[in-house]
Amino acid sequence: MAQYFIIHAQNPQARLIQQAVQLLKQGGILACPTDSSYALVCLMEFKDAQTRIRRLRGVDDDHPFTLICRDLAEIGTYAKVNNSQFRLLKALTPGAYTFLLEASREVPRRLHHPKRSTIGLRVPKHVVTQTLLDALDCPMLSMTLQLPGDEAPLSVGWEIREALEHQIDAVIDSDIVHVGPTTVLDLTEDPPSLVRAGVAPWP
Repeated sequence: MAQYFIIHAQNPQARLIQQAVQLLKQGGILACPTDSSYALVCLMEFKDAQTRIRRLRGVDDDHPFTLICRDLAEIGTYAKVNNSQFRLLKALTPGAYTFLLEASREVPRRLHHPKRSTIGLRVPKHVVTQTLLDALDCPMLSMTLQLPGDEAPLSVGWEIREALEHQIDAVIDSDIVHVGPTTVLDLTEDPPSLVRAGVAPWP
């Protein structure tokens, strides 16, 4: 049964953050709030956790994960970023955007886009997510928590617990900023192109 952490959105309880960190480091899956709905998250090294997330979402092996990073420096570790891309990233982070960039060697090939050497990355503007990332000292893989057949992502902690309490390891119940998808921008093109309109404005 999933553990259930009620975490303050502005002053996250360190003890509960550490419990969530331990679950992730043991290969667990969490339902985590972001600034654009809830996400299912795990760590990059755990293939089994990624398979479980894909199964929960009802998607195939080609469906991409997004790498949730702490800041621009971490994005620069996992993606190749030129000067113009950096300026745009600096202007739009943190925020409810996902950026498609060429993956660096730090990203396993299995996590690349199936036809391109790209990966989606984001820096959410959410205190709980940022605190969790700081405690982990590494990024998290994520997919929006939208179950097969649902028209919208799940956005209420106790409802997520009821739906998934036997299929994930923990639910972090905290406030979210928006209910809806991130705005996805392809930064490998010049100028950048809009892949998906979401809760964040573009242009």
